[in-house]
Amino acid sequence: MATLRFLYDCDPGADDALAMLLALSRPDALEMIAVTCVAGNVGLDPVVNNARRILELCGRQDIPVYAGAARPIMASRGCISIMHGADGLAGSTLPAATMPVTNGHAANEISRIARAEGRLHVCATGPLTNLALALLLDPDLPDFVSAITIMGGAAFCPGNTTPLAEFNFAVDPHAASIIFDSGLPITMLGLDVTRQATVTQDMICQVQAIDTTVAAEAAHLLINYGSKDPCLHDPAAIAWMLAPALFETIKAHVSICTDAGPAAGQVVAAVSTRHLAGRKPNCTVVTGVDAQEFRQMFVSALG
Repeated sequence: MATLRFLYDCDPGADDALAMLLALSRPDALEMIAVTCVAGNVGLDPVVNNARRILELCGRQDIPVYAGAARPIMASRGCISIMHGADGLAGSTLPAATMPVTNGHAANEISRIARAEGRLHVCATGPLTNLALALLLDPDLPDFVSAITIMGGAAFCPGNTTPLAEFNFAVDPHAASIIFDSGLPITMLGLDVTRQATVTQDMICQVQAIDTTVAAEAAHLLINYGSKDPCLHDPAAIAWMLAPALFETIKAHVSICTDAGPAAGQVVAAVSTRHLAGRKPNCTVVTGVDAQEFRQMFVSALG
């Protein structure tokens, strides 16, 4: 299998950090060419710091990190998640980052990198503000993006931030709406699948048995974040890129509710002929995963 070059748009966050550790542990299959950061699980400054802390842990200071949107498109501020602790990494003892932030706004850099690559794969595991801004600034961007893998949404199950909406889409529903209306080829891994990809005590013990600093940090995140939210949300997006055969999918036409209130960020996924009403599917919705194989792949990568 050829190595997949991709840009990682994220809001680290403990589960984003775990996703980065998984991706960086598989250089045979994935090449992370840049990291763009967006405010989400915590504010923009700690998000940018956390992305660099993880890259430094893995010895990957060569990967540029760009700061992006500090707030949603249509709100003065976004909500943050209490699941990740005050620092976003569940109280990690990793030192503050020393590598510099690369000049340039994430939205502009997404467009520039996509054009330089010709056909860019984007993996997004935070609010979609940076990607939406990139599309608004560069309407021709879809011509240079081969695929977008998204962790976000809840198509056929309740939300986790409101009864109807998942966190990333609830933070910036307008950005999510722009992405799903763009015509880009999207794969969405929402709560339908990530709630199946749970952390187990056996998995934690296997990671603790790996004698590396990277595995020790992964174990810390799995224990301290997993005790609050035992789902491997963002690592699922990386796992899809590594091994799509582990997952079940369905084609759907997805639209995003942007109305104020508890429905903001709700996914409306039309699947049946009647509900599609002549529209073509615009998204591959991931609905299932072999959780045991997923967990084993994660542990094996760290090893």
